[in-house]
Amino acid sequence: MLHIKTNPLFPSKLKAYQPQVKPKLEALHQLILEVAQEHEHISQIEETLKWGEPSFITKKGSTLRMDWKEKNPNQYALYFKCTSLLVPTFKEVYPTLFTYEGNRAIVFQLEDNIPKAELKNCIRAALTYHSVKQLPLLGMKI
Repeated sequence: MLHIKTNPLFPSKLKAYQPQVKPKLEALHQLILEVAQEHEHISQIEETLKWGEPSFITKKGSTLRMDWKEKNPNQYALYFKCTSLLVPTFKEVYPTLFTYEGNRAIVFQLEDNIPKAELKNCIRAALTYHSVKQLPLLGMKI
């Protein structure tokens, strides 16, 4: 059973997003929790704010953040630690499926249909990063 530890500022940050992006970020939030619940080695996830952005931390994972920024109002993103192997590996496994921002993010347009199964693979790799970073392609299946 997954234990969710939530910083009191986390829900208010989600509620404060613009109406056009709030459902998109709520859907990402649910997808992240779904991946954590499905993984047998994740027993706790922390929902908090890092750099003012909704963030998710697991014991053996790399911090995963999500946000929408006013300067790019038609897009939102999932952010990963830029010095990790996460985004470079995602680029190798899914070279054309996602839009990437350097080695730090997967970027979505508001009108995009999200490929959920593939995105769940990316989320799983982030939430378990320290357990899979030594595996070829972080243990992701092509």
